[in-house]
Amino acid sequence: MAESQDADVDPRMYEQLKLDRPHGARVYDYFLGGKDNFAIDRQAAEHLLQAFPGFRTAALSNRMWMHRAAKFAAEQGITQFLDVGTGIPTSPNLHEVVQEITPAAHVVYADNDPIVLAHSRALLVSKPEGKTAYLEADVTDPQAILASDEVKELIDFDKPVALSIVGVFHYLPDALKPYDLVRQLVEPLAPGSLLIFSHCTPDFAPELWERAMVVYKADGGDAQVRSKEEVTRFFEGTELIEPGVVSPFRWYPDDETQRLVDKGEFTDIMCSLWVGVGRKP
Repeated sequence: MAESQDADVDPRMYEQLKLDRPHGARVYDYFLGGKDNFAIDRQAAEHLLQAFPGFRTAALSNRMWMHRAAKFAAEQGITQFLDVGTGIPTSPNLHEVVQEITPAAHVVYADNDPIVLAHSRALLVSKPEGKTAYLEADVTDPQAILASDEVKELIDFDKPVALSIVGVFHYLPDALKPYDLVRQLVEPLAPGSLLIFSHCTPDFAPELWERAMVVYKADGGDAQVRSKEEVTRFFEGTELIEPGVVSPFRWYPDDETQRLVDKGEFTDIMCSLWVGVGRKP
């Protein structure tokens, strides 16, 4: 058993939680200052920060952008949301953002980390008019997500859906055919649906990111960051909404985002993300 195992983890849970390697949701939680992570995740996160100091800033800018993109979708009249690769709940969660605008919104969350399942109660506290559901599923099996009871009960594919895939696909190397996975998730969606997508990029600091990928893989993780051109390919089959694929703080910044830009905290290098929203014609 790995030396980094947390002392309070039941040995029977160790294998179930896959604590022999870091998990993206728990590393992300650590970057956001959360408590739902383990020694293997904290070790990987600290190694990543040594290689590229911007990870906490990137995580924060990513989450703030997700809130703005989800709000945008709700303001466009979309009432159904499918969030793939949810991560560990951190308020405000997606349903809290959209139900402030559309109380009757339906939100289905999907993630493959048992820790997310353990905390999924926070994802299920819906406004009375709306509905939320959580399923334990893997983005590498889109058909299982689409065919799930939770999706069948809450999502009407004859009406527009906002598909949120935020900060997930940089954990999927090309061998897993990530572009095909996104296409499978977008294909059944009705015209007018939105793809909300973000992805880490080495474009602004290639040497730092090369080092970060080396240390993350050495810690047992897997990842592949992609260029703007490669990230833009994920939007094939949709029409990009202005301003297109940009750094997160350039996508309709709110006052708090602009404050962090003005302070010099949100920069292209420190955020190192490409984000965008595409509408299915």
